[in-house]
Amino acid sequence: MAISSSSCLGLICSLLCHWVGTASSLNLEDPNVCSHWESYSVTVQESYPHPFDQIYYTSCTDILNWFKCTRHRISYRTAYRHGEKTMYRRKSQCCPGFYESRDMCVPHCADKCVHGRCIAPNTCQCEPGWGGTNCSSACDGDHWGPHCSSRCQCKNRALCNPITGACHCAAGYRGWRCEDRCEQGTYGNDCHQRCQCQNGATCDHITGECRCSPGYTGAFCEDLCPPGKHGPHCEQRCPCQNGGVCHHVTGECSCPSGWMGTVCGQPCPEGRFGKNCSQECQCHNGGTCDAATGQCHCSPGYTGERCQDECPVGSYGVRCAEACRCVNGGKCYHVSGTCLCEAGFSGELCEARLCPEGLYGIKCDKRCPCHLDNTHSCHPMSGECGCKPGWSGLYCNETCSPGFYGEACQQICSCQNGADCDSVTGRCACAPGFKGTDCSTPCPLGRYGINCSSRCGCKNDAVCSPVDGSCICKAGWHGVDCSIRCPSGTWGFGCNLTCQCLNGGACNTLDGTCTCAPGWRGAKCEFPCQDGTYGLNCAERCDCSHADGCHPTTGHCRCLPGWSGVHCDSVCAEGRWGPNCSLPCYCKNGASCSPDDGICECAPGFRGTTCQRICSPGFYGHRCSQTCPQCVHSSGPCHHITGLCDCLPGFTGALCNEVCPSGRFGKNCAGVCTCTNNGTCNPIDRSCQCYPGWIGSDCSQPCPPAHWGPNCIHTCNCHNGAFCSAYDGECKCTPGWTGLYCTQRCPLGFYGKDCALICQCQNGADCDHISGQCTCRTGFMGRHCEQKCPAGTYGYGCRQICDCLNNSTCDHITGTCYCSPGWKGARCDQAGVIIVGNLNSLSRTSTALPADSYQIGAIAGIVVLVLVVLFLLALFIIYRHKQKRKESSMPAVTYTPAMRVINADYTIAETLPHSNGGNANSHYFTNPSYHTLSQCATSPHVNNRDRMTIAKSKNNQLFVNLKNVNPGKRGTLVDCTGTLPADWKQGGYLNELGAFGLDRSYMGKSLKDLGKNSEYNSSTCSLSSSENPYATIKDPPALLPKSSECGYVEMKSPARRDSPYAEINNSTPANRNVYEVEPTVSVVQGVFSNSGHVTQDPYDLPKNSHIPCHYDLLPVRDSSSSPKREDGGGSNSTSSNSTSSSSSSSE
Repeated sequence: MAISSSSCLGLICSLLCHWVGTASSLNLEDPNVCSHWESYSVTVQESYPHPFDQIYYTSCTDILNWFKCTRHRISYRTAYRHGEKTMYRRKSQCCPGFYESRDMCVPHCADKCVHGRCIAPNTCQCEPGWGGTNCSSACDGDHWGPHCSSRCQCKNRALCNPITGACHCAAGYRGWRCEDRCEQGTYGNDCHQRCQCQNGATCDHITGECRCSPGYTGAFCEDLCPPGKHGPHCEQRCPCQNGGVCHHVTGECSCPSGWMGTVCGQPCPEGRFGKNCSQECQCHNGGTCDAATGQCHCSPGYTGERCQDECPVGSYGVRCAEACRCVNGGKCYHVSGTCLCEAGFSGELCEARLCPEGLYGIKCDKRCPCHLDNTHSCHPMSGECGCKPGWSGLYCNETCSPGFYGEACQQICSCQNGADCDSVTGRCACAPGFKGTDCSTPCPLGRYGINCSSRCGCKNDAVCSPVDGSCICKAGWHGVDCSIRCPSGTWGFGCNLTCQCLNGGACNTLDGTCTCAPGWRGAKCEFPCQDGTYGLNCAERCDCSHADGCHPTTGHCRCLPGWSGVHCDSVCAEGRWGPNCSLPCYCKNGASCSPDDGICECAPGFRGTTCQRICSPGFYGHRCSQTCPQCVHSSGPCHHITGLCDCLPGFTGALCNEVCPSGRFGKNCAGVCTCTNNGTCNPIDRSCQCYPGWIGSDCSQPCPPAHWGPNCIHTCNCHNGAFCSAYDGECKCTPGWTGLYCTQRCPLGFYGKDCALICQCQNGADCDHISGQCTCRTGFMGRHCEQKCPAGTYGYGCRQICDCLNNSTCDHITGTCYCSPGWKGARCDQAGVIIVGNLNSLSRTSTALPADSYQIGAIAGIVVLVLVVLFLLALFIIYRHKQKRKESSMPAVTYTPAMRVINADYTIAETLPHSNGGNANSHYFTNPSYHTLSQCATSPHVNNRDRMTIAKSKNNQLFVNLKNVNPGKRGTLVDCTGTLPADWKQGGYLNELGAFGLDRSYMGKSLKDLGKNSEYNSSTCSLSSSENPYATIKDPPALLPKSSECGYVEMKSPARRDSPYAEINNSTPANRNVYEVEPTVSVVQGVFSNSGHVTQDPYDLPKNSHIPCHYDLLPVRDSSSSPKREDGGGSNSTSSNSTSSSSSSSE
């Protein structure tokens, strides 16, 4: 297809214009610059959430999978992908009718303006007196048209177009004859300029000058009057006080926050603040309000934006700036800082223990089991050990695990690069070669050792080890400090390579290259000089006439037979010359006479008329013309005859550039070194540089104890009897210790050398970290504490003798007696039948069913028996009638007979031993409607036929009524109503394993006055609901001792600590206790019988928990063999209990 030349030219022009427009940079503020947006695509990397299936495990009741269940959930992780993103950029070019000139867009006029200038596309602005499209026509000012014959009608100094007569108005005017002023808001030529005046100012129609309204100033009236001024021309003064702002127009005062009044002279009244005091203060608890900001200034003990919060725990006073000083767990009153002490402590700061040091318990009769050196406190009530920083464990006998330190070993060490972390302070003991608070900084160049405190002594650019300061020599050097060159015949790193130079050639210690002795050549100096040459590098030529060559070293001529002289050019005998060899020769030092004129021909190394002088220093050889080589370690210039160097002591070789061979020293390396233990011998003076760990003139003496390194200058930092390496200071720990400096005990469960032996101790015994010897816990004995105390003994070391009677068994830990059938009492010395509830394996916190025994005396006579039966039948009918009324009016509880609390880490028995006979069972009840416990009032004695009416309603609310049917016959009775919070199942109190987090419980207060005598005693028992209370309901007094004390109880669960209440229900525990000792109990369930038999194995102590209540309550494990309780709801439970009561009554 043909393309016209004009099209090509246009295309080229457009491309050129595009290039020019693209290459140049236009001013976007230029009104003649037009722009447009163009789009382009870029590839970007963008993130997006990518789903994946995450598998995790939870604890559950699936025993086949070891109580673990697999769960799936969809999780998202951030992924990245490439995508295209549309971007926009702005392109600029000159508007149509304009062209670019020097980065500006100027208008283009097709016809050149002759007497004017181009002001717009194809528009000329003519000079005065000219007209026409190109300003080429000229008329006088009052005429226009052909021959300028028409008179102009323009006014207000307007110019007349000489061609058309049109008026060109002066600035500020408009109209056909320029008779009108510019409209409001415009000014200037053709009234095209827009006034820029602001804030209601007027504009001069000619110049555009702004005339400001009152209250404004500035070129465009854009500024308010300066502070303190107002009104027209901002000439009036403002009267406002206290920082009040004056209105720029009216002068009215606008007061700052906290002030009010006409001139802002009045402060806000109390309780008000803000602008014009219009806001009301919202401070609480006696806080005062800042009149300006409204900020509350709180009274002592309060904080928060409105003083609504008490000071955080640990602080008190004004602004909560004071730190509480209470110790031993005392709580600080947020206002005054007064300490509220925990049970067992007293004093202004709770610093005084109620029990003497080392004892605890209600009666201060128990000895603290803590390791005293590692314990700062033993709780006077619970005996719990408060470990010093750096220690942990039940008895503060365990050091912090590696990587942890501080209080309870909960802080994480920050030490790096193998540093030891102080278990108390967390301070890092850096390994050699590192420094800094966390040992993260390596030693700088030139420093080494512990904390980089030593300065390197390496020479000749050797590298210094930052650990022990040992020098890594560069090629050609050796010795402790790399100050000695490689011995003769060796070269390279460590001087381990053997030189290959022959015939006295010198070896370069860096690269092994050979420098040949005079007379030899070749890479290994294996070739003599070629015939006719001699000397260093065979560079000299022999000067012999009748000779068989010359000596390759000295150049001495080997004359042929019949010839003599230095150059073998004389036939005369040596010492003669002249005709017929008749004249004597007077030359010296082996010189010969010229046979022609008798002039002396000097031998190599000599000069002068008679060759009486040796060569000048620095020259040698024939005619002293050869320059001495560069002797490296020489006492002077080379030998005047041979050119060989005279070496200083310790050096050898043709150029004295080789060190004496290993083991040699001195002049000509004639001496023999005596250094031992890898010491390096100085080839000059025979002094020894000892290997690290050795000292002495011959390095035969080891470092003294506790010192190491070169010259034994460093002090060992090893502890606990560790051996310190004299070479590098490394600590070789004694058995039982580990760590960089042997400061850490073996980890728990290990002992012995290098902590490599595994402890064999059982039943929670402590293992000695050195010998592995077991320290048994209470109730155990044997080498590995694998044996329980023998029958009849109990306690620590099995040293205490059981005091149980009548074939009863004794608890090997506490000494508690478990009575045989038919006996009861603390020592099983009281006759009776004891019924013990079964251990319910389904309960997490279970209750013990009262085990009242009933004896029917002998009835003498059938008539009396019939009367008793009829009487009992009447009582039973009355009882059933009342029972039915209770079912409709009162919710009751059915509890499962069981004997302990179980959680994930340990189990706590609920059976309290007693000192004065009777059944030791306690009953724990839950009620989801309340959390306080009623007072317990004592009642007269009851007899064997008393009954407890218990039922469980469908809504699980609890009300317990212990009813005295026949008062006055069997000691005292406690009437109690026990409840727990209604929300005890809410808020995450239960974990999904079924374990509960026990934190703190307050059991019943003193019952010491209960039943002192057989007659009626009045007493109350208030149970407080503090923090995490158990609702506890005790047995009837007949089942309790007559003197009992139950105090503060604290149980800490390692499983979790955030549950405010302990759940008490009947569900299977999710996991088992860490100790494997099972209690066994013979159970009579459902009916009361006189054949109950109790045997129970001992149980282990829980971690970090102790329950003082006259006796220590120790944990037991759940009995998996206990039968499950059939809980059929409220009606079934009631029926079951009724049947049980009926059966007992009928007996």
